Amino acid sequence: MVLSDESLQVVHFEHRLWVNELNFFADELKIYEHQLEELVKKANKKEAMQELEQFQNQFIRQKEVLDTLQHDIHIHEQRLSDAIQGKKELPLDPEYHDFLKGQMESFRSIYAELKGNFYRFLNKWK
Repeated sequence: MVLSDESLQVVHFEHRLWVNELNFFADELKIYEHQLEELVKKANKKEAMQELEQFQNQFIRQKEVLDTLQHDIHIHEQRLSDAIQGKKELPLDPEYHDFLKGQMESFRSIYAELKGNFYRFLNKWK
């Protein structure tokens, strides 16, 4: 199957949307990490410190997943760009694009849950 110009625009738009979302999430994670650092200075209770460490580890993991997604999207976009510049027919890989879409949906869900848990934690210890 070959990508039409319209399909290519849709795929490119989704890629840009995803990259912007991921950049926003990365900025949020920096803010959350800063909040953790501030809380470490204030919290002396063992229970709080254990939860702080858990959130720190979860933020690290989310950044790793985020970086992987950004890389995969960039590679997919680069392949499309190379094909266009080479005036080649653009192969449509709906399975890979659907895979990326599923990865984004999964990331959003996990990230939203983490974010909610973190806000509850902040309210508990601030």
